[in-house]
Amino acid sequence: MLNQEMSVQYLKHANWPKNLSEPYFVKASEELRNQFSDLRQGITGTAPGFYGPQGRVLRLPLKDSNLNTKLDNFSYKDYRITNFEMETSVIYGLSKLLGHEALSLNAIIANRANGDFSKDPKKTVDKLILYALERIVNI
Repeated sequence: MLNQEMSVQYLKHANWPKNLSEPYFVKASEELRNQFSDLRQGITGTAPGFYGPQGRVLRLPLKDSNLNTKLDNFSYKDYRITNFEMETSVIYGLSKLLGHEALSLNAIIANRANGDFSKDPKKTVDKLILYALERIVNI
């Protein structure tokens, strides 16, 4: 389900240009969120691209070089954007269209804002996968 109010608040916060497609917010499955309530909860921002939309510079300048700061500073009620990637939008979109429950669990392996990167990202990802599978199987 789209959260129109959150979308409107983000557009104002980011001073979003009228000539760009507007971001939107989709709620995770409440049922699944409750099953993982012991984890830090937040908003996962997603982008339809890998380089520019995620603040990565290749050869073209960024449309908004302050986008990551705007994402980091945005809050809505008790929620903040705690992760930014490109996969969750597809997972949530397909799950809503097909009537499935979906939740994004994220193994944080990099903090681009301060340049911190996991020394063993595979271990971090594997640990989260095992945690999620154990939680789902034991339901």
